[in-house]
Amino acid sequence: MKKIFTLIMLLSFQLLLAQENLPKVSLSLEESTLEDVLREIEQQTDLHFFYIGDWVKDKKVIANYSNIPVNEVLKEVLEQTLLNYYLLDDNRIIITKSNIIYDQLPKGFFPDTTQIAIATPKETREYNPVFYVKENNPKIANKTVFIGKEKRAIEIDNFNLSGQVTNQKTGEPISNLSVLIQGTDIGTVTDVDGNYSLRLPAGEHLLETRSLGNEDVVTRLVIFSDGTYNLSLKEDYELLGEVLVDSKQAENVEDAIGGTEDIDMNEIKNIPLVLGERDVMKVAVTLPGISTTGEGSAGFNVRGGKTDQNLILIDDAVIYNPAHFFGIFSAINPFTTGDITIYKGNIPAQFGGRLSSVFDITSKDANTEKFAGEVSVGPVTSNVALEVPIVKGKSGLLLGGRSTYSDWILKNLDDESLKDSKASFYDVIAKYNHKFNDKTNLQTTGYYSRDNYSITSDSLFNYQNLLFSMKLNHKLNEKNDGSLILTNSQYNFDIDYESDYNNNFTSGYKINESEIKLNMRYLHSAAHKFDYGISTKLYNVHPGEIEPLGSESIIEPLEIQKEKGLESAIYIADNFKVNDKLLLSAGLRYSHYAALGEKDQNIYEEGLPKSEATVIDTIHYGNNEVIETYGGPEVRLSARYSLLPDLSLKLSYNNAYQYIHTLSNNTTVSPTDTYKLTDDNIAPQRAHQYSLGLYKNFNNNMYEVSAEGYYKQSKNILDYKVGAQLFLNENIETEVLQGEGRSFGAEFLLKKTEGRLNGWLGYTYSRSELKLDGAFNEQSVNNGAYFPANYDKPHDLSVVANYKVTQRFSFSANFVYQTGRPVTYPTGKYVQNGIEYVLYSDRNQFRIPDYYRLDLSFNVEGNHKIKKFAHSFWNISVYNVLGRNNPYSVFFVTEEGEVKAYKSSIFSIPVPTITYNFRF
Repeated sequence: MKKIFTLIMLLSFQLLLAQENLPKVSLSLEESTLEDVLREIEQQTDLHFFYIGDWVKDKKVIANYSNIPVNEVLKEVLEQTLLNYYLLDDNRIIITKSNIIYDQLPKGFFPDTTQIAIATPKETREYNPVFYVKENNPKIANKTVFIGKEKRAIEIDNFNLSGQVTNQKTGEPISNLSVLIQGTDIGTVTDVDGNYSLRLPAGEHLLETRSLGNEDVVTRLVIFSDGTYNLSLKEDYELLGEVLVDSKQAENVEDAIGGTEDIDMNEIKNIPLVLGERDVMKVAVTLPGISTTGEGSAGFNVRGGKTDQNLILIDDAVIYNPAHFFGIFSAINPFTTGDITIYKGNIPAQFGGRLSSVFDITSKDANTEKFAGEVSVGPVTSNVALEVPIVKGKSGLLLGGRSTYSDWILKNLDDESLKDSKASFYDVIAKYNHKFNDKTNLQTTGYYSRDNYSITSDSLFNYQNLLFSMKLNHKLNEKNDGSLILTNSQYNFDIDYESDYNNNFTSGYKINESEIKLNMRYLHSAAHKFDYGISTKLYNVHPGEIEPLGSESIIEPLEIQKEKGLESAIYIADNFKVNDKLLLSAGLRYSHYAALGEKDQNIYEEGLPKSEATVIDTIHYGNNEVIETYGGPEVRLSARYSLLPDLSLKLSYNNAYQYIHTLSNNTTVSPTDTYKLTDDNIAPQRAHQYSLGLYKNFNNNMYEVSAEGYYKQSKNILDYKVGAQLFLNENIETEVLQGEGRSFGAEFLLKKTEGRLNGWLGYTYSRSELKLDGAFNEQSVNNGAYFPANYDKPHDLSVVANYKVTQRFSFSANFVYQTGRPVTYPTGKYVQNGIEYVLYSDRNQFRIPDYYRLDLSFNVEGNHKIKKFAHSFWNISVYNVLGRNNPYSVFFVTEEGEVKAYKSSIFSIPVPTITYNFRF
């Protein structure tokens, strides 16, 4: 035995000497492959290399050496690869990938119990080889995956393993998938992009994936250093009795941020909506804390905020009017939409510029493996979405388009006053996604929508949304990744007026904004995950213009001065896991705004109401000259404390600045709307919001219950004076007031996610009030006291229920109740100087009748055969089953000296519809 050991040591010593005395070579190779280097060495020496061609043929190197030993050349050219080398004898060299060939057992392989153990310094020390036994386990891949490059000496104990998990069929990322290391408590969950990251010690590990809807896989990994391992999983279908799959079952209890709502695009197809149109935004208003002023209203009021206080994004680009035909239809295509997350409590630090909420809408990535699509045909609208692979497995194009053909219905009505009416809209979206490699991908989105309508014979209205976004995602290393985002958004509103008189005109307004932002993420540790970034946005606002239409028009042209502003921000946020019970989400954002020229700015006498009579000077600012600046810190803080595994308490606070305002004395988008940027006469809006909530799940997350209260204080809220002229006003600051706002409320949600009967019940009690008080009467409304905002609705109840009779047949119901919104009524008449005037009540002192509505639908799905060209879906629904004549507004007309009240309604009778959908 002693002789054998001596022989092994002698051979090892001879091999070591041979490696140190390899022949010298001279190389001069520019932009060559590693294979070229090895062949050149073979030509200059009697050495022969043994390797797999795929390892070296695409590895680019620059080799410039003069009379250098081969072992030094190999050490340098292989340094940035996963390859090692081993000298088998005097002239044969074996190239290995990741691992090292050992010709002797390491020191300490057989423990010497006679020696006293001496601690090895943590710095550089000898690294023991990894030994493993191949098991005959069908769940474990036959091959072992080596991560990183093995070295004979290491300096750290643990390494980073990261990667992305995708669907093998579609190429789309798989989120909320569990990634575990068997036999340990190490594990994580993939994020929305399918990414995961683990910190593992060197050596052998069994990595396991678990999720519903995808195969469970166990893979043997050998960790040598930091590295990447991507998984592509097959879909795993299993016929169950009845189940609603939800990959985010306990998210409402576990997340730190409260007041967040996620809309599942697969669930909303069963909800009965007007004219059978699947509408993601209409579903949003059934959730607590989100409402509209009624049918035919564009925009949303979130937790007592104005409609312009919501940031609505499609793939990071702002959409200013997400509605068709004044809110009856949504401008968001449900077939191309992937995820919708609504932040109405604590808004993440990466978002800014709005006070109330963020609607973060992400469109789907196109299928890169095969052609797919979805089509819907209804009585008024049709919708189509196509997914076209461009480069298989790498890039795809998503195309979507919707259009209405309602004009033919209007032309066939018996009402002569409506036969000449027009109402049409369409929207198109295109998204291109390209995966360059495992670290870099690109997403580009373009969107356009247009509405045309004419209720009277003399006026034609139209408005358009246009947006573009480009997002480049790149993973810098195992801990750092980021996104560079470029966006542009435009919104135009126009009206063409033609009459029998010489006062024809065309008028409108528009807004254009461009933004660039950089979002970064740093995975510091399991306890800390940092998000940080910077952004800047340029606003260009054309407040309004009017031009004569035709050569005989007597209308004088007028254009309100354009406005320009630059909004910039920097932010950092951290999700900090203090312990198993306490999770913190803390963020700090600093925003800065500069009002820019070219513009003529009025200076008013201090201490007096702003009017033409109090103008003391007018200053001209040149192009891009700074008029005024504003800014300040915005704190985003949220905490979750787990009282029980399925019960948590959440507390949050945030403050925000808003530098763009919308002025309107209507509840819908109209030609009298005015966009106004902050300048030296109008300050930015500000708000502070506090919220506290309890979140509880029951019966294995089948039932979700939440109760949350909030209180919000606002400053510099823009409103109009009594009798204000807002549109085409060159000195709009003389017609507006800035005051305080306050809103408070309680939200309750009960949700059942599984079983034949599922759905939710949402109830909100809320109040929203404004206070406009000044030193002069014209600066005050309602004597400077708080009064209800025109979107104040104390009670809001929604019930959405779906009942599955079988796998193919189901019934759905939707019930809504809301308190009537505030209005101002005339209360009397008086005569002054021989002229009769109408006396009105305090602003918003009265309310229109309460609103309630019941909708029903019957849903039929096609058979569930896997091998069929298309899967169909029928929806038969009745909107407003009870025929409730819900008033949208109340208005007053003086006829023959008598004031008469009228009310207008959008749908006063039941509206049946049938829609056919098929997906292929």
